Amino acid sequence: MAVKGVGVDICSISRIREKIQKAEFKKKVFTEEEIVYADKHKTPERHYASSFAAKEAFVKAGKWGIGKIGFKNVWVERTDNGPVLRFSQKVQELLEKEKISGVHVSLSHDDGFAVAFVVIEEERGE
Repeated sequence: MAVKGVGVDICSISRIREKIQKAEFKKKVFTEEEIVYADKHKTPERHYASSFAAKEAFVKAGKWGIGKIGFKNVWVERTDNGPVLRFSQKVQELLEKEKISGVHVSLSHDDGFAVAFVVIEEERGE
């Protein structure tokens, strides 16, 4: 395996707090799974901001741009072992086409900001 790309994004939690007041924004950017997860917390804006940052970090790592991928075609699943990025069929097919063998994400939030770091691995040719 080889690292194909690395992406990082930082997101203002207060900016997301304002944006999520509009249901249209939530529906446009986040999956139902992300909305349910964030809304069950005392400070949902932190979780929305980290998910938003993860989407941005992913497209930066792949050098695709959010316009090509779309916000709802990549989402964060929180597991017992930490966050994992999940993908729509469209993105799965793109990853297969580009021989992506792994995608890793790390999320954090502190003092008004959320940050996401994504590493994309590709299969090495022989």
